Amino acid sequence: MYPFLSTLFKIAVISLLVGAALSFINVSAEDILGSVGLSPVQLWIYLLDFWDWAVPNMILGAFIVVPVWVVVYLLRPPVNRQ
Repeated sequence: MYPFLSTLFKIAVISLLVGAALSFINVSAEDILGSVGLSPVQLWIYLLDFWDWAVPNMILGAFIVVPVWVVVYLLRPPVNRQ
């Protein structure tokens, strides 16, 4: 768990530094989005559309994956800890 948190912290710090550098040279998120033909509102709409598609499919998949995982977990042989 700690390597995962360490990696998240490193990504956050590097993102902050890169964002500060881009802000220093007057580059904004709107500029970057505009260069690929998006506005912040369009990006938000795409993210909401993705969310509306992904969540029901994840729940549907979990109806199969979780019970199978539980059965496999319960039926695996015991681990010898010495």
